[in-house]
Amino acid sequence: MDTNDSNVKTPPPHVPRMAELVADRLRRRIITGELDDGASLPREAQMISEFGVSRPSLREAIRILETEGLIRIRRGKVGGAVVMRPTAHSAAYHLGLTLQSHATTLDDLAAARSVLEPACAALAAALPDRARKKVVARLTELIDENEAQLGAATDFTSGALAFHAAIVELCGNTTITLLAGALESVWASQERLWAEKAVDDGDYPDAASQRQVVRAHRRIAKLIESGDVDVVTRAMRDHLNKSQPYVNYDAVPIEVVS
Repeated sequence: MDTNDSNVKTPPPHVPRMAELVADRLRRRIITGELDDGASLPREAQMISEFGVSRPSLREAIRILETEGLIRIRRGKVGGAVVMRPTAHSAAYHLGLTLQSHATTLDDLAAARSVLEPACAALAAALPDRARKKVVARLTELIDENEAQLGAATDFTSGALAFHAAIVELCGNTTITLLAGALESVWASQERLWAEKAVDDGDYPDAASQRQVVRAHRRIAKLIESGDVDVVTRAMRDHLNKSQPYVNYDAVPIEVVS
């Protein structure tokens, strides 16, 4: 094909609409922290004056940000737009919707978790001594709380999930924390659904099985404390391979929980 052919036309560049420009400026303020999470956006009249736009353009910009989950509209006498900064949990909801749209199964989700969580444990074990001690102190606190929940069924499940979430959150790599944290939140919602059903059906694991989980968590915490990257990676993977099948996931599609 002759690229010099005069009949070949270059598509015109996209010219952002005024609403998109306003949404972009507000978006930057939200993600940089200039607008705090939970804060209200300025009054409509103030933003119209600041941005020099019409009311319809401003309201369209607000709708764009609401669709992105960066603000929520509060109704009533104290109504207005409230800032919602992105978190791993909010990302998890959109990730869950995307996974469900692809008919992703629980066993597929479990396989991904078995790759990412051992990596997080390894990163935690590789942290400098002082940072590693803080991680272990937090993990030990969560394990002690979880051990006190032995026999409490769904409370025990929530406590065990908190241990896994902490390893992801404290691994020391922001990108992996957010990516793995979103995945962890999706998994946690599925495991809680399973726990509630297992309790109702009388199939929830007994106290002996719960003690095995606590022992595995203590061993992982000690390996992180020792800084043994290779061993803690294997220990975390083995623990997941033994504990995740309790959820009886097989090829069951995930169910998004808001």
